[in-house]
Amino acid sequence: MIIIGITGTLGAGKGTIVDYLVNEKGFAHFSVRAFITEEINKRGLPVNRDSMVIVANDLRAKHTSSYIVEQLFEQAAESGNNCVIESIRTPGEVEALKSKGDFYLLAVNAPAETRYKRILKRQSETDQVSFETFLENEKREMQSDDPNKQNLSRCIALADFLFENKESIEELQLQVDKSLSQIIAGYQKKKG
Repeated sequence: MIIIGITGTLGAGKGTIVDYLVNEKGFAHFSVRAFITEEINKRGLPVNRDSMVIVANDLRAKHTSSYIVEQLFEQAAESGNNCVIESIRTPGEVEALKSKGDFYLLAVNAPAETRYKRILKRQSETDQVSFETFLENEKREMQSDDPNKQNLSRCIALADFLFENKESIEELQLQVDKSLSQIIAGYQKKKG
């Protein structure tokens, strides 16, 4: 069983990678966003990026910086399938998941203008913002000294594989395939 995590900048292609792993490679999907959305709904808050950040930070502060992904990792491990956990946002989450053994982190990035166009097309409830707000949201999530808060730049630096998603979906899928081949080869070598 292989468990992969996905991190990356806003609109870079995390969901595209997940869709590929699920639909073409048979991975089970465990979503941080869905986990947090469920908690937002329990609290009666509006589902938007601000609520996502507030609730996620609150859960991490009350439990541990890796609480959300550890809950998802347990579900993934119980499934017995190859799994993907989307979207890793704090260094504490990366460290906790890497400490569990066969876990690999994929990161994806693309130019800001390209990513903004992508989020407008997907029309998620958290993405209906101006380009300026998009950049402000990203800046807020890129760095923090607080281990309970988003630090995408550090997560990307900790990734086992980094993809630049500037071209086509097919090009991104080729990058994913290459990393999967390396992961599987390393996994088989370890298991001997």
